[in-house]
Amino acid sequence: MADTATTASAAAANAANASTDAPPFQLGKPRFQQTSFYGRFRHFLDIIDPRTLFVTERRLREAVQLLEDYKHGTLRPGVTNEQLWSAQKIKQAILHPDTNEKIFMPFRMSGYIPFGTPIVVGLLLPNQTLASTVFWQWLNQSHNACVNYANRNATKPSPASKFIQGYLGAVISAVSIAVGLNVLVQKANKFTPATRLLVQRFVPFPAVGPAGDGTDTSGPAHAHPGASPHRHVHAGEIETSQLEPEIAQATSSRTVVYNKGL
Repeated sequence: MADTATTASAAAANAANASTDAPPFQLGKPRFQQTSFYGRFRHFLDIIDPRTLFVTERRLREAVQLLEDYKHGTLRPGVTNEQLWSAQKIKQAILHPDTNEKIFMPFRMSGYIPFGTPIVVGLLLPNQTLASTVFWQWLNQSHNACVNYANRNATKPSPASKFIQGYLGAVISAVSIAVGLNVLVQKANKFTPATRLLVQRFVPFPAVGPAGDGTDTSGPAHAHPGASPHRHVHAGEIETSQLEPEIAQATSSRTVVYNKGL
């Protein structure tokens, strides 16, 4: 019965879309083809689109209701595919797919760039003191941890101790590497002041790299066979026949789940 209602809604939406370029709407599916780099790139841009941060509560309710109407086959006449895709984009950007609760704005995927950019600038500031190095590395890892936790796969409960352990490990790792490299650079007598300053600018990169893996303790699985994508914003599913030959040969499963990540 539900499939019949959805089919009826799809037919109504398609009839109203003769003059638009939007592809036929598919509930819960990406708008752009995931079989090409350009399609995946456009899908990624949709996920991090900061304009969804300014969506009002009323607009969110309208988007959710529109998708519910589509799902139950009660879509009003004249609704276009573009409106349906826009509604799905808004819902997926703001509400957690498993808990259906609003994600705190700084920790949404769409907020990663506007809220994360100031932290990156802080990490790259020249002539940092020990205190400023520790502060920016801590802030960066804290932000990453909160983003991962807010967008976690909530269908598989994970103990808080595991998340805390990963968070502390990431912070300690990042701070230790950053402070240690800064000390080594400052003690390098062969460096000219200009060279020392240039090398110090690159210190944050090796510091945040290894530490980044420690914070993702509750998120969806990386590519592996037999897993379920759980409709998570990070996770995607692709047939092995569409993968590179060397990857496809590594599994006998028909599909694999991969982490879209950031």
